[in-house]
Amino acid sequence: MIRLFVALSLPAGLRQRLALMGGGIPGAKWVETDNLHLTLRFIGEVEEGLMEDIDDALLGVDSDPFELTLAGVGHWETRGKANALWAGVEKSPELLHLHDRVEAALVRTGLPPEPRKFAPHVTLARLKNPPATRVGDFLREHGPFRAPPFAVQGFALYSSILGATGPTYREEAFYPLPASG
Repeated sequence: MIRLFVALSLPAGLRQRLALMGGGIPGAKWVETDNLHLTLRFIGEVEEGLMEDIDDALLGVDSDPFELTLAGVGHWETRGKANALWAGVEKSPELLHLHDRVEAALVRTGLPPEPRKFAPHVTLARLKNPPATRVGDFLREHGPFRAPPFAVQGFALYSSILGATGPTYREEAFYPLPASG
């Protein structure tokens, strides 16, 4: 079995800028700088043989390159408690188009459709019982965050190996835009 997801990598300077936001919240597990990405579709664990079918399907995704801008921060919560912090993404029809093409390609391989609505973001930290005041402080301090636009010229298939110190991500394949296929 192999654990997979499809994502956009972020430019090194942008990852560094996001990483510098980290700190100041007890119970926060900040995402390592090299692991910061924008997930297009979490696939989960699949048989290794299916990875070739997934790769073939993603090779056929055709979309034009575009620019994307990260802006703002927010949080997810469960039962009224914050459990993750994220950087937002400005509205982008091109990103939604790419997501829809990736989703359709994966469904054609036999994977079930993603039941959750696509909410583009970059996870910054996972939280375990954080003080609400510190989360509020983080949101106020970083709320005006806005990065310069960056060029999206492709997407990648990543594997994820879970370990005691956190996940290790490995790029398995890169699909340039426009994809040949």
